[in-house]
Parts: sequence; C-alpha cells; structure tokens
Amino acid sequence: MAPRGRQWLKVVGAAGMAGVAATGILAARSERRRRAYEPDEIRERLHERYARVQSRRESGGD
Repeated sequence: MAPRGRQWLKVVGAAGMAGVAATGILAARSERRRRAYEPDEIRERLHERYARVQSRRESGGD
C-alpha cells in the first residue's frame, strides 16, 4: 500500500535526511584524505599540475 497525505512528507523527509547524512559522510572522508598529505606532497602535486597546464598551453592544446 502506497503512503498517503502526510506520510509522503515523512517519506520525502526521511530520504532527505539520509541524503544529507550520506553527503556529510563523504565530505568527512574526503577531508581526512586531504589532511593526510604532507605539505611537501601537496606542493609537489601543485607543481606537477602547473607544469602540465603550461605544457598544454605551449603546445596549443587549449
């Protein structure tokens, strides 16, 4: 039997709460991974990205 009236609001609200919780969990996991890098590792990655972008620009690969 399908939910009626206010029951739909409860179903939608519960789904919304589950979505918010899942998003928070993913954000926390991402933040933990980001914080696990050492400053030198971050600096090295940024230099690598910059070098790739520069080489694409010089080769005309925009």
